Amino acid sequence: MANPIGIYIHIPFCKSKCDYCDFYSLAGREDRMDAYQKALLAHIRETAPLAQGIPVDTIYFGGGTPSWYGARRIQELLSALSKLFQVEKDAEVTVEANPDSVDLRALRRLRKAGVNRLSLGMQSGCPQELESVHRPHTVRQVDEAVAAARKAKLNNVSLDLIYGLPGQTMDSWKATVEHALSLIPQHLSCYGLKVEEGTPLARRAAEGEILPDDDQQADLYLWTVGRLERAGYPQYEISNFAHDGFICRHNMKYWVGDEYLGFGPCAASDFAGRRFTIEPNLEKYIKGVMEKGVILSESELVPLRERAGEYLMLRLRTVDGIEKGEYTRSFLLPFEPIEEILIRLQAQEYAAFSAGRWHLTPKGFMLSNSILVELLEAQQKSRPLTQKK
Repeated sequence: MANPIGIYIHIPFCKSKCDYCDFYSLAGREDRMDAYQKALLAHIRETAPLAQGIPVDTIYFGGGTPSWYGARRIQELLSALSKLFQVEKDAEVTVEANPDSVDLRALRRLRKAGVNRLSLGMQSGCPQELESVHRPHTVRQVDEAVAAARKAKLNNVSLDLIYGLPGQTMDSWKATVEHALSLIPQHLSCYGLKVEEGTPLARRAAEGEILPDDDQQADLYLWTVGRLERAGYPQYEISNFAHDGFICRHNMKYWVGDEYLGFGPCAASDFAGRRFTIEPNLEKYIKGVMEKGVILSESELVPLRERAGEYLMLRLRTVDGIEKGEYTRSFLLPFEPIEEILIRLQAQEYAAFSAGRWHLTPKGFMLSNSILVELLEAQQKSRPLTQKK
């Protein structure tokens, strides 16, 4: 039987754009939602035969703001997916939401449609910090949204938080984390703020606004890892923490190299040995799907050596990490050059070896980019085992 795949659906609509956001999303384009829905449904119908007989065990609606798109449209999409794909009964079905764009009625409708996981963009428990990046909600709306989710029997709630926001201090970050914990979520995602080129926040920084620097972000991050561990949310990936049994199964597909299909502008897929990405353009997507035109911005067969690099990059994001036999069997490359580096990193407390697997420590996660550069350079110099003399 084929391994289950995941499905991602990108909803590129928002009520407003936050100052830090560089995701493909559009504010004020509600007039195109109905046309987009028709295109999505047509794309799903066209693609489904390619995955015939392959089970689907995760569905993820990301954005943008899927909750702004409306429960009725999401319900219609889920109905189509369940008819056209082999969706498993216990599939994880996630919808991202902003606290200001959900209510009890909408959440009950989503739950009835099959949604069983809500990812809520809390970001901060400090009103001033929310205002500083033009988040469209209040702290009170976060509380109300979580309460409504419980009433709707959505018993898997994840909260997104951002550390490093303008004006944020260790005390205000601690208050945010404690507020989030008081809501008793099943999952927490804690992301360091990145100033992305072309965003309003980048312009503000260029004009001299001071943001928490890398050292300050590191302090916030390391405190968070310890606090969430003590609170019963062990870390399972660089930015993600969960109660036992509540890791995000969909996102794990990306990190362990499983297959997935993406729908909507900017959505990526990795399926049947090929990786392809849809161009981030709403109008081109709608026209391309409806008129049988080109919608992809890239498509390629992924060589085994590149897959080996992705194995290192993605699996070392997780606390499960990498394993020698798994690596050599999958890619026919020697593990010794990788292990030599990891042993040195272990002495510096940046890596650890447990249960036969190597993984980065929280300190190592903070330096993961530079660590991965070194590991990938060593990998590129390695000769395949089949070519050894």
